[in-house]
Amino acid sequence: MSYKKANYIIQSLVLLIAATTFGQQDPQYTQYMYNMSVLNPAYATDNADVINLGLLYRAQWVGIDGGPTTGAFFAHSSITERVEGGISITHDQIGDVVKETNAFVDIAYVIPMGKTHKLALGLKAGATFFSTDFNGFVYSDPVVDPAFASNLSKTFPNAGIGAFYFGEQFYLGASAPNLLRSKHLEEDSGVVVNGVEEIHIFITGGYVFRLNDDLKFKPAFMTKAVTGAPLSLDLTANALFNDNFEFGVGYRFDDSVSALFNIQVAPPIRIGYSYDYTLNNLGKFNSGSHEILILFDIGLVEKGYDKSPRFF
Repeated sequence: MSYKKANYIIQSLVLLIAATTFGQQDPQYTQYMYNMSVLNPAYATDNADVINLGLLYRAQWVGIDGGPTTGAFFAHSSITERVEGGISITHDQIGDVVKETNAFVDIAYVIPMGKTHKLALGLKAGATFFSTDFNGFVYSDPVVDPAFASNLSKTFPNAGIGAFYFGEQFYLGASAPNLLRSKHLEEDSGVVVNGVEEIHIFITGGYVFRLNDDLKFKPAFMTKAVTGAPLSLDLTANALFNDNFEFGVGYRFDDSVSALFNIQVAPPIRIGYSYDYTLNNLGKFNSGSHEILILFDIGLVEKGYDKSPRFF
């Protein structure tokens, strides 16, 4: 490996850590329409017969030392006619240096808005576990930045809010899953080395166009806004055949293009995969990002998938 490339990788890792501790971005997902409960505590399915479970793993910028990886588990179900709830655990990691785990419990109240439309309002409560380990870290500068001089291990309470408006063929959501601006670092010897996790705002939506009995067209979008970072916008277009096999393409503005598909391998199980090709300068140093998704429904009834917004 050339010195220029090695130095670039080290700088990239430092920038990634800085992004995590100084105005952190929440993990990003290409298959966001299938793990909506992680993003929005008001997510609702209006299906009392099904408990939705899911697992997701994402490896971002494969080939770059210290590229981010994300793992998530989520579960969701109706509790009463008007109340739905869920849990979610996400683990975000940058190499072996920065680790963050979020564990939340969600509750949503569903309000009928006519014969077919409903509005859900939700709350999320839990904790964020943050740690750093700079042992063995290679620095590009001879003087160590105070922000990287010591290891951290901290736990912060956290909370989120959301709204989710949906019908049989569409959904529109708005949420802020992490409302508490937790400080990761403090001022040291007059040098400000505060690391603050900023509030993220998510706007999501999707629609199902039933083209015929065997084919559905399902566009979706996700917008993410956070102080100190450019607005992120994902656009996705999927086609679903026979309620069984689905594939699509996506575009994240000024970042990447994506291909994604999922298949129902058994009545209660669906497996998905997505690949992102990086369009910005980092594309020269990585082979893309990979994401694997497994969805499992307990107590699935006939056409349960078709009724659930999680398959938008």
